[in-house]
Amino acid sequence: MLGWFQNLLPKEDKFFDLFELHAATLVAGAKALNGLLAGSVDVPEGSREVLAQEDLADEIAAKVMMAVGRTFITPFDRGDIEELIGSMDDAIDQMKKTVKTISLYELETFAPSMKDLGFSIVEAAERLVDLLPMLRDIKRHSDAIGVLTKEIGRIEERSDELHVQGLKALFKPHRAANTMDFIVGAEVYDHLEKVVDRFEDVAKRVSRIVLEHL
Repeated sequence: MLGWFQNLLPKEDKFFDLFELHAATLVAGAKALNGLLAGSVDVPEGSREVLAQEDLADEIAAKVMMAVGRTFITPFDRGDIEELIGSMDDAIDQMKKTVKTISLYELETFAPSMKDLGFSIVEAAERLVDLLPMLRDIKRHSDAIGVLTKEIGRIEERSDELHVQGLKALFKPHRAANTMDFIVGAEVYDHLEKVVDRFEDVAKRVSRIVLEHL
C-alpha cells in the first residue's frame, strides 16, 4: 500500500542533474589526463585540470549526499544513489592519484600502452555521459543502458590487456638494470588501469539499479 502511495508522489529530478554534472567532470578529467599522456598538454597543466575537476566532483558528490538526507521521495533506493555517486567519485579520485604519481616522479614522456590506456579512460567516461541521462526513464531505455554498460565492460577488458602488454614492454629493457624505472612505470600502469576499473564499477551499479526497476 505504501509503495503504491509513493509512486503517486513527485520524485526529485535534481539527482539526475547532479549525476550528469558529475559525469561531465569525469569526461573533463579524463580528457586532461589523456592529453597529458599524449603530450598535447604538459604535465603541470594537465595535472592542474584533473585536480580542478576532482575538486568540482567532490562538491557535486557532497550535494548528492546532502540531498539524499533531505529528500522525501528519491528516484530510486537511497543506498543505490549513494553507491552510484560514490563509485563515480572513486573514478576521478583515481585520476587524481594517477597525476599525483606522475608529478611525484616528474615523468614527461609516456609509453604507447599508457597513451592507449588514456584513450580508453576517455572512452569509458564518454559512455557514462551517454548512459546517465537514460536513468531518468529506466524502463524506456533499459536496452540501450545494457548496451552501454557492456561497452564499458569491453573497454575494461581491453585495458587489462594493455596493462599486461605495457608491463611486458617495460620489463624487457629494465630486466638487468634500471629497476627504479620499471617500478615507477609499473605504478603508473596500475593507476591507469584502476581508473578504467572504477568506470566498470559504475557500470555495474547502474546495471543493478536497472534490474531493480524492471
